Amino acid sequence: MLIIASCVPAQNVGALPDATSTVIVLPEARATSVPPSPTSEPTKIPCDPLVVDYCITDGHFILQRPIQPPNNDSVDVTYRYASTENGTREPHHGVEFLNKFGTPVQAAANGVVVFADPDTEAVYSPWVNFYGNLIVLKHDDDLYTLYAHLSKIDVQVGDAVLVGQQIGEVGQSGVATGSHLHFEVRRSDVTDYFATQNPELWLAPKRDERNLQYGTLMLSIVDAKAGHLFAEVTIARYPGLATDKPEKTFYLDTYVDEMAKGDENAAMSGLKAGRYRIALKLNGQLYERWVEVQSGKLTQAVIVVK
Repeated sequence: MLIIASCVPAQNVGALPDATSTVIVLPEARATSVPPSPTSEPTKIPCDPLVVDYCITDGHFILQRPIQPPNNDSVDVTYRYASTENGTREPHHGVEFLNKFGTPVQAAANGVVVFADPDTEAVYSPWVNFYGNLIVLKHDDDLYTLYAHLSKIDVQVGDAVLVGQQIGEVGQSGVATGSHLHFEVRRSDVTDYFATQNPELWLAPKRDERNLQYGTLMLSIVDAKAGHLFAEVTIARYPGLATDKPEKTFYLDTYVDEMAKGDENAAMSGLKAGRYRIALKLNGQLYERWVEVQSGKLTQAVIVVK
C-alpha cells in the first residue's frame, strides 16, 4: 500500500527554519523513456523521517474515542502510555479518561465482545482483579480494545457491537485511584500484557472550539548505536516566527525501556495546528527539531542522538 505523505528537507541540528518555509511533497518518480499515462494516478514517494526533519501522514486514527462530549474525552496527560508518573507507578499500558461514576463508555469500533466480567483470573494482566470490571472487544485485523475499572457492564461475551454503542459505565473497580476509564489497544495476542499499542496513535483526534481536529505528534528518540533512549522531551508551540516566545510548552517522557518496542518511543495527541520546537538535552548537548503539526494529521519525527 503506497503512503501519501508530506515532508521537509533535513536541517542541521539547532538550525532555525525559514519562517516562510512550507511542507512540500517530494516529486513523483517517473521513467524517462516512457511518458506517463494521462489516466494513471500520481505516485508519491513515501516520506522517511530518518532523512528529513519530519513527515506528515494521515496516520491510522481508526478508533472513536470511548468517551464522548459533553463528558471528558481528553487523555489524562499526567499518566500517558508507557509512563510511570515520575517513577511512582507501574509502566502504563493504556491511557486514562477521567470521568465521574456512571459516565457512558462507548465501543471504539465495530467488534465482538470476547470478555465482559470482573478479571478474577490473571488473563489480561499478571495480577488478579487488576482491571476490575473489564470489557474486551475484538475488531478487524486482530485489533483489540480494553475498557477497564467499569462500574457497570452492559454487554455479554459473543455480542456484536457497533461503534459508538454504550457498552458500560465509568467506575473505580480493580486497582484504580478515582473514577476513570482505563483504555487499551492491543494487537494479535490480546492476552499478552506487552502487546499494547499507544492509544493516542489510534484514536481519532479531538476537535477544538472551531470544530477543527487537533494534530498528533509521534517521536522516535534513538541512539545511533543503542536504539531507543529514555529522555524528557520539551515540545513548544510557536505562534509565528521561530524566534518568538512559545505560546505553550509541554513536557513528555519517552517510553520506559520495556515498552519501547515499536517504531516510536513517544507520542502526544491534542496539539493545535502550528509550528513546534522539539528539544531534549542529553550528555550536555542540546538536540532540537522544528516541525509542523496539521489538523487531523500525524507528524512523525526521528532525532538521532550521537
